[in-house]
Amino acid sequence: MTTTPRTGDSTERPVLTVSRLNREVRELLESGLPAVWVEGEISNLARPASGHLYFSLKDEHAQVRCAMFRTRNQLVRFRPDNGQQVLVRGRIGLYEPRGEYQLIVESMEEAGSGALRRQFEELRRKLEAEGLFAPERKRALPALPRRIGVITSPSGAAIRDVLQVLARRFPAIAVIIYPVPVQGREAAAEIQRMLATAIQRDEADVLLITRGGGSLEDLWPFNDEALARAIAASPLPVVSAVGHEVDVTIADLVADHRAPTPSAAAEMLSPDGDRWLRQFRAWAERLAFVQQRRLRTDRQRLDGLLRRLHSQHPGRRLRDHAQRLDELDTRLRQAWQTQQRFRRATLEQLRRRLQAATPRRTLQQGRERTRELRRRLEAAQRRGLQQRRERLAAVTRTLETVSPLATVRRGYAIVQRSDDGSLIRSAATLQAGDAVTARLARGRAELRVESTRTEDDWP
Repeated sequence: MTTTPRTGDSTERPVLTVSRLNREVRELLESGLPAVWVEGEISNLARPASGHLYFSLKDEHAQVRCAMFRTRNQLVRFRPDNGQQVLVRGRIGLYEPRGEYQLIVESMEEAGSGALRRQFEELRRKLEAEGLFAPERKRALPALPRRIGVITSPSGAAIRDVLQVLARRFPAIAVIIYPVPVQGREAAAEIQRMLATAIQRDEADVLLITRGGGSLEDLWPFNDEALARAIAASPLPVVSAVGHEVDVTIADLVADHRAPTPSAAAEMLSPDGDRWLRQFRAWAERLAFVQQRRLRTDRQRLDGLLRRLHSQHPGRRLRDHAQRLDELDTRLRQAWQTQQRFRRATLEQLRRRLQAATPRRTLQQGRERTRELRRRLEAAQRRGLQQRRERLAAVTRTLETVSPLATVRRGYAIVQRSDDGSLIRSAATLQAGDAVTARLARGRAELRVESTRTEDDWP
């Protein structure tokens, strides 16, 4: 620490400058306090041109200054405003020029959903510490369940998706529906009660707890601690498919298996019926092949025994000698005919060689060669001309494709700021109330921005 000594007293006292003092305090605050969650009401909200947010968080007794820089507030999925109750996460800092401590905000949520997320995280950490999410306690699913128990709303889209997939993949599997409400205050208790009923009746090989997508509040019954412990204690394997793929509930984490959607859960639980049929057909073909091969082997053995029996007969030997005599006679005749054909072929070859040696033959071949080369040259010229025409047409089509006017004619628009004519490439550069001009295929339209949404806001 750099200090300025003071003289004139019996002892020298270290003296800090104000800037040094504020710097030391800032370092102590930033290094000594971890990131914190703070809930309060927004007031004194300022939005300077830099894109940063400056505001105060207050309750009925106190307030604290806050700063949220542009790179962080662009990730907020709603537009903060004065009087709004929010939940923020940030770190403690000090604004040295004024000596004021402030909260550097890194994320912001609306207070209601933020409270639910805190409850979710607390329960998740608690159950994880108890080992309810451990992979070693998860049970395998039956390869071919006879009956699948589905705990869900009987009128929801989830049960329709499950039944449709099972009917397509393996319609022989029976489905038992245990009807329950899947949202509301009583839903968690009803699901737990129906789970106990399914376990007591013991009529299904595996249980599926499912529902379609929804908000965090809609899916909250599946984050109930009592339900989670009931799922973990189930003697039957349990598959959880709650919401969409991005939705994760405590029921998903504690279940033996988690599927991203109800349809995916049905595919997980059912074997591929078409693959089974193909396997059965392969086994049948293999069995038929083995049987046919066995029959052929037995037939060949029988034929061999019959041949051996016939070969021992005296008449067989006489017939063999007569056949041998006929064969020798045939070979003698064929040898004579072959020699005659060879002599004729030699004479014909000598005649052709004599004809080929005449100048008239060579001249005729040269004429034919010239005509062939002329035809090939003309064909090559036509092909080259056609290729150049095709390349010119392709380049023309490419130029028309990349033309911005062609894009506009397909229904798109070029959006510019009305004041300076600059192009708009991102919704993040716009604010409510900005005037813009949309250039269409025919004419222009003057527009004013009511609200913006970035790519992260799209569902």
